[in-house]
Amino acid sequence: MTINRGATARKNTQAIELIISAAPAATRKGVIRGRKEQITLTIAPELLAEVDELANKMGHAALINRAIFERVAA
Repeated sequence: MTINRGATARKNTQAIELIISAAPAATRKGVIRGRKEQITLTIAPELLAEVDELANKMGHAALINRAIFERVAA
């Protein structure tokens, strides 16, 4: 899907929000661990194996948190 500016972008944003709100996991469970909220993430086993390998090499247990933070901050 290409996201454009203007009216089309607003329609795309509305469609995305509708899809997300209709998803079964769209409601938050409210499980708080310290200052963070626990979520469930579904990921392909092959990708998870790569993430685990990279995290072990980097010695960084919070690899996914860091990747998400860096992407959002970009």
